[in-house]
Amino acid sequence: MSAELGSAGDLTAATAVFTQLRLRLFGIAYRMLSSATEAEDLVQEVWLRWQTYDRATVANPEAFLATTITRLAINVLQSARNRRETYIGPWLPEPVDTSADPYLGAERGEALEFAALVLMEKLNPNERAAYVLREAFDYSYAQIADILSSTEPAVRQMVSRARKHIASERRTPVTAAEQRELLTTFIAAARSGDLTALERLFTPDVTSVSDGNGRARVARTPVVGVARVVKFLQAIATWFWDDIEVRWTSTNGRTSAVLSQNGAVYGLLTVSATTEGIDQVLWLVNPDKNKAVSVAG
Repeated sequence: MSAELGSAGDLTAATAVFTQLRLRLFGIAYRMLSSATEAEDLVQEVWLRWQTYDRATVANPEAFLATTITRLAINVLQSARNRRETYIGPWLPEPVDTSADPYLGAERGEALEFAALVLMEKLNPNERAAYVLREAFDYSYAQIADILSSTEPAVRQMVSRARKHIASERRTPVTAAEQRELLTTFIAAARSGDLTALERLFTPDVTSVSDGNGRARVARTPVVGVARVVKFLQAIATWFWDDIEVRWTSTNGRTSAVLSQNGAVYGLLTVSATTEGIDQVLWLVNPDKNKAVSVAG
């Protein structure tokens, strides 16, 4: 493989290798950054580096490309935290359309749902990388150690800490079918103003989070608790739902509602749910984050 890749005129072979791994590279970068836009930028950066690199020195293209995108993502993460300090209101992951490719090239769908991505924001960049590579892509601890220039025992500790953090913060999630049913029921109750039905859907610590980056008439702080969330929904029901059209799409492996207003997409609405009920209502209404989402109909 290395001789073929390093020979003159081997761009076709190099392109074939990269194309085969592209979905995986995007999947790693997206789970690391929670941004489809930034993940795509990194994939393009890796492609440029791959074209100009001395590929004759690369014994394992897959390992080389995975290492490159992971390390670039770590660098972006280290600067992203500073950028988000200037964000207006709550920050949520940029949704990614999973209607065509449910797992974004991964063998499994771990570390993809909004709830998991939000929890991973509290991990340091190396812990997040180790967790993503292990849980979503089933890399061995030895492989992850090579990618992170670390040791196998250290990687095991990183993954263990990340797992414990995720487990301590998140209760048992429902299935994709159950999540869709809860979202559908929630929207029907919110539109009709059925407060009793809404209360029955929620966990006691339910939180409504709106990501609008300063958009007008968007809550800039999370609303926490059944009584407060129901009061919030009751307040916006007087003006919000009348001219809203609801259609469905798949984002991050779960169902989301595309909310259209006067023929234009206003944003996305989804819920995160556990076996105890809906614990998060997520409003993704920053226009810059919803450009790539398709609608099922």
